[in-house]
Amino acid sequence: IDLQLGREADPAVETKPERVRPRIQAMLGPEVEFEIEWISIYSFHSRMQERFVHGRVLFVGDAAHIMSPFGARGANSGIQDVDNLVWKLQLVLDGQAPARLLESYNIERVYAAKENLLYTESSTEFISPNSAGQMALRNAVLELAEAYPFARPLINSGRLSTATTIPHSPLNTPDEDSFVGQMIPGAAATDAPVLANGNESYLLQQIGGPFFGMLYLASAADLDKSTAAALEALTHLDLPVQPLLVVAPDAETDTAADVAVIVDQQGFIQERFDLQPRSYYLFRPDQYVCGRWRTFDEEKVKAAVKKATGN
Repeated sequence: IDLQLGREADPAVETKPERVRPRIQAMLGPEVEFEIEWISIYSFHSRMQERFVHGRVLFVGDAAHIMSPFGARGANSGIQDVDNLVWKLQLVLDGQAPARLLESYNIERVYAAKENLLYTESSTEFISPNSAGQMALRNAVLELAEAYPFARPLINSGRLSTATTIPHSPLNTPDEDSFVGQMIPGAAATDAPVLANGNESYLLQQIGGPFFGMLYLASAADLDKSTAAALEALTHLDLPVQPLLVVAPDAETDTAADVAVIVDQQGFIQERFDLQPRSYYLFRPDQYVCGRWRTFDEEKVKAAVKKATGN
C-alpha cells in the first residue's frame, strides 16, 4: 500500500508503525485485521538523457530514462526500448544495414520517452499537486466525480503504458493511399483474435521477428498466381519479407501458394486496419507498421524495406 506524504513530512516520524497503522486501518475498514511487515520511504522523479546513442554506446531502459511509477511506464518503456533496438543492432552487426540505422533508435525512443514523461508528470501533478491551482483542480475533480460521471475520467491516477506511435520516424514510408484509423506508419500493430490452422490465436503471435507483409483478401481462393509469385519473391530478398494472408470470417483458407493464412474470424483486423481486398501492410521485426497500400505492389514493398533498414 502506498501512502502519500506531504512535502514537509518528517520521514523518521511517518515511518513509525503507530503513524502508519491508523492510516491503513482507515483505508481497509475497522473490522479488517492486518500485520505490518515492512515500511519504507521512497520518492519519485523523472529524468532522461538528451540522446540515447553516443557513438558505440547505446542506453536502454533506466540507463536512458527514469520515470515515476504511475502507469507502469518505467519497465514497459524499457522493454519497448529493447524491442526497438535489437533487430536494428542485429542487422548492423550482420552487415545487412548501415550503422546509421542505430540513429533511428535514438530518434524513436527519445520521442517515446518524452511522451511517457509527459504522461507521468501529469499524473504526478494530479496525485501530488505542486501549486494551489493544481490542488484546486484536483480537489474539484474528486468532488465532482462523486456525483457526475463526466468527471471520473479526469481522475489521473496514472495512465497505463501503451506503445508510442512515431508518425515522423525516418523508417516510415508515408501513405500514398487513404486510410482511416490509428494503424498509421509508425504505429505499433494492434492485436486481434484470429484462427490459425484452425486454432484460436492472435495477430501479434503471427508476426514479428523478420519483416512481415499482411495481405487481406475475402478468401484464399482469390490469391492469383502472379500475386502469389510476388509474395514468394519477397521471401528471397537479402532482408526477406514473410507473407501473411488474412481472409474474411468463415472464408476458404486453402491455397496452393506457400503462404500462411489466418482467418479474421471476428472482423477486428479488417476494422482496426481499415482493410479492403488486396490491402497490404508491412510490419517491422518489432511489429511496428512501416508501410501500407490499398493494392499490393512488390516494388513498393522492396523500397519500403530498404527505407525501414536505412539502406
